[in-house]
Amino acid sequence: MAKAPRAGHVKTRLCPPLSTDEAALLNTCFLRDTAASIDNCHPNARGVACFTPAGTESTFLTILPGGFNLIAQRSGPFAERLAGAVADLLAVGFGSVCLIDSDSPTVPAVVFAEAIAALAESGNAIVLGPAADGGYYLIGMSKLHPQLFAAIDWSTDRVLSQTLARARDLQLPAHLLPTHYDVDDAAALRQLCDDLLGPANRMSPAVAPATREFLCNLIAREGRERIWPRRDGSIRNK
Repeated sequence: MAKAPRAGHVKTRLCPPLSTDEAALLNTCFLRDTAASIDNCHPNARGVACFTPAGTESTFLTILPGGFNLIAQRSGPFAERLAGAVADLLAVGFGSVCLIDSDSPTVPAVVFAEAIAALAESGNAIVLGPAADGGYYLIGMSKLHPQLFAAIDWSTDRVLSQTLARARDLQLPAHLLPTHYDVDDAAALRQLCDDLLGPANRMSPAVAPATREFLCNLIAREGRERIWPRRDGSIRNK
């Protein structure tokens, strides 16, 4: 699920500490990294960017791998766009569909491969990738269950729990993937810098390479205090 990375229209909760132009460039990196993980997760997987707004197809041509397809999101509320994306992709012949956000660039290909395997094992199940903030970064299914998207308190910490409750009501088994985090505010941006650039080497160099390079270049130009303040509050030259 992808929004065209236009300044002032994406990642606005990261402004500040980022400028609107920087936020759009970072979002472009998120799209590149997530698409690369999708592209490499399984030989039978096909990447599709369900994009918005309509008419921005050309924006994605230099961002996504060449094998990706493009399909416009339907209009309407968020829940209807999610259900519509599942319906549209199943209608053109896909055996199962995973909807993935564009806010979690550190989710590795192996997690998407796990989602594919779980759906292949049980056709009447859903897959959910829990996000640390109480939402989810992935939802997968082999049949459309629009009730999973209805009456959900979007953008709250209740999204995952409400979706799981809805799945229980529908008697749908749910396979949970490893928890990851969305990067949508300054605290999450600092966590991202810790994971990708910090001395603990928490993430493999293969994870989120475009995002890592962007952050490295930004910090090399002006230092780290603006976007990656030290947790002890100190300010240093390097």
